Amino acid sequence: MKMIIAVLVVVLAFTQAAPQGRTADADTPIVHQTSDIQPDGSFSYAFETGNGIKVEDQGTIKRVRVPKTDETGRQLGEEEVPVSVQTGSFQYTAPDGQIYTLRYIADENGFQPQGDHLPVAPVA
Repeated sequence: MKMIIAVLVVVLAFTQAAPQGRTADADTPIVHQTSDIQPDGSFSYAFETGNGIKVEDQGTIKRVRVPKTDETGRQLGEEEVPVSVQTGSFQYTAPDGQIYTLRYIADENGFQPQGDHLPVAPVA
């Protein structure tokens, strides 16, 4: 659940931030919006603003096995825990006119962004 909140805060902060050199336009309309929340914890939402920002996100809960340890760190076996899994993307136009798209998955392995504009580690 913490991961869901963290990703939503990042996406919200990103979409609300005004690009440098330009002022935020409080009148930018939402031109498309969908939302679906299910009793099992799965959800999806998407929206597009009049200035070209596009966001979409889907989430589910899955159960994974993790090591169970005592207070000293000694492993006592395994336990099954619920994990939030989110996939999505957002897109925006930079002040220079370049369109940037970031795709991501967030799961038990952390936040994993992908985008053509992101640096890639060199091959070892």
